[in-house]
Amino acid sequence: MALAKKPVTGMKDITPAEMQIREYVMNQIKETYRGFGFSQIETPCVEHIENLTSKQGGDNEKLIFKILKRGDKLNLEAAGGENDLTDSGLRYDLTLPLSRYYANNAANLPKPFKALQMGSVWRADKPQRGRFRQFVQCDIDILGDATSLAEIELILATTTALGKICPDNGFTVRINDREILRGMALFCGFPEESMDQVFIILDKMDKIGFEGVEKELLESGYRKESVDTYLDMLKNVTKDAAGVRALGDRLKEIMPLEVSENLAHIMDTVTEVAEAEFGLEFDPTLVRGMSYYTGTIFEVSMEGFGGSVAGGGRYDKMIGKFTGMETPACGFSIGFERIVTILLDNGFEVPGASDKKAFLFEKGVDSAALAGVIREAMAERRKGVQVLVAQMNKNKKFQKEQLSKEGYTDFKEFYKESLKK
Repeated sequence: MALAKKPVTGMKDITPAEMQIREYVMNQIKETYRGFGFSQIETPCVEHIENLTSKQGGDNEKLIFKILKRGDKLNLEAAGGENDLTDSGLRYDLTLPLSRYYANNAANLPKPFKALQMGSVWRADKPQRGRFRQFVQCDIDILGDATSLAEIELILATTTALGKICPDNGFTVRINDREILRGMALFCGFPEESMDQVFIILDKMDKIGFEGVEKELLESGYRKESVDTYLDMLKNVTKDAAGVRALGDRLKEIMPLEVSENLAHIMDTVTEVAEAEFGLEFDPTLVRGMSYYTGTIFEVSMEGFGGSVAGGGRYDKMIGKFTGMETPACGFSIGFERIVTILLDNGFEVPGASDKKAFLFEKGVDSAALAGVIREAMAERRKGVQVLVAQMNKNKKFQKEQLSKEGYTDFKEFYKESLKK
């Protein structure tokens, strides 16, 4: 039986042309984030199953690629269920492994610690455009800083990177706070124990709209007065810092004023100092599904692409799950695969790429002649030129067309007769 040549569903092979773009994007992100003082780390792709299933990852915990126990530990006969067969799994994001990493290494790390992580993650999700089962995440996190400086730095670093990579694609940062979400719901009369269900419905806003949210809230048994007040508040709050402060004043009997003031301060500061061109707006419907978020949350949407291209927020309680001591933490993740998809769709070409030459020699040249070709190639390489040395195919035209797709612009052909001279 022939082996399967297509990749596993949800995974993909990457061509040299796409790989060039991916490396360019990665380098732009790394260079930008290092300029903001972030230090690159790496965590294993395999994580303890008890960490992955600790109710920190929301719906992602339903999408884990679990790994069977090995050797004598794998006892199929004695297994009472799936949990007896697995002890680890592939990480579904970089945040949970980072929290474990920090808990394990905090004594040897600066405080606050500004971490940069780039690596593959795996989710058994339904593949679609820009979404794969294996994909790269690019995360920056600030651990040990409870002040709004963490959010400000994360937003500035992320928007600076996006501004460099996609200067012609307008994008908008939407920002909210989980405490504001809770304060609004309580103000409108939703019971405390119903917060999660209300937010799950609200999170569908971009798909089903206000009418759909209203219908689901009413069908869930909530009072019409509460639903009407809630939707009216969501529709009429303004999206600037002034709107945040006005909302905070309205909720002051339910929520401390410092919550709204902190968010407004973040918006004011980012607007004042940002160098990239982007929109920044308060979005009271922004939920973000991860259950580990405790405060500020943000997403980035880009013109011409449905869904977000970056997102993150504050998760002050996760590290405490490992250490027993709460540590303030905040992070922002760029949707690397979505950015690459946008660039590929736009016919993006890597700027400032080094010259690429192809030296094609005729079949049958002797070793001395071939050595001369290689010596010439080596001289070009010392000058910083990328040189491919390859034997000439029978269909030379097709060979050059394929090489042109990989960025080769200069071709030099070597024939047996001319090399003898």
